[in-house]
Amino acid sequence: TPESRATMVKYSYDPDASVECSKARGSHLRVHFKACREVTNTIKGMKLSKAKDFLEKVLNYEAAVPFTMFTGGIGRHAQLKQLKTPGSKGRWPQKASKIILDLLKNAEANAEMRGLDVDELVVKHAMCNRAQLQRRRTYRAHGRINPYMSHPAHIEIILEKYDEGVKKGEEEEEKKVMKLTRKQQARQLKIKSGGGDE
Repeated sequence: TPESRATMVKYSYDPDASVECSKARGSHLRVHFKACREVTNTIKGMKLSKAKDFLEKVLNYEAAVPFTMFTGGIGRHAQLKQLKTPGSKGRWPQKASKIILDLLKNAEANAEMRGLDVDELVVKHAMCNRAQLQRRRTYRAHGRINPYMSHPAHIEIILEKYDEGVKKGEEEEEKKVMKLTRKQQARQLKIKSGGGDE
């Protein structure tokens, strides 16, 4: 029935009720989980416009996605110097970038519907989970059959309004006292009492 199909989905990140946000997600997407994980990890924290621009560049092979977790057999490239990431391993995952770019555009459209200012949005949460494997078979020598599985993904993205945070007051900065270790305290006492080699 239509009533049973229209259930609310859960997101792994629950934004604060006072913060205006926009969400988008895709389930059981036929795209490599490992590539999706690296792309979502890279765009997390970026401004929406910057994230979209970055994914467009990846699709045109002008910028590479750094691979930091699934690095087996991944080649190195000078394009990785553009991003401040550990290591220089990376690729240009086309299908994953295209799908995540579509999800970003969907979240942007959701934000416009809610009346949010799109220029101030930041990718607050971008996550990828493994979906259930899809099974196929491949035929081997001597009449044997092996599994030939695909590794799909669930992806979720949450955009939030950019929050600059609260600046510290001048009084708090004055109160701040340096904490010294025991060794440093002993050294100061020694200098005050006039001891030492000099």
